[in-house]
Amino acid sequence: MEKKFVAINYISCEPHYRQRFEELFATRAHAIDRMPGFIDMQVLKPNGEGEYLIVSHWSSEEAFKSWTGSPEFLEGHKRGFDDIKKAKAEGTKPPMTSSFKTYTEISN
Repeated sequence: MEKKFVAINYISCEPHYRQRFEELFATRAHAIDRMPGFIDMQVLKPNGEGEYLIVSHWSSEEAFKSWTGSPEFLEGHKRGFDDIKKAKAEGTKPPMTSSFKTYTEISN
């Protein structure tokens, strides 16, 4: 079995921003879909309180790293980044924060 690379982005949203965050994904640019090595992505909404999970599957770690440094990455994240910049300029708490971890698939 060919092992796949998986990146999971853990997104915490302020309560007032949850609807906006979901709208961003509902109207996303699909820029990631054009990246070599991209396989699939799921966006998971928490039941109740908690973090959203953005799970992306890649053919390799190198393909994922190419995505994070690409113009497509900026295209796909621009609106969210703009919301964070706006909050910073206004001196308010960012509407969302994120962190990610990476994994190697060992079974499916």
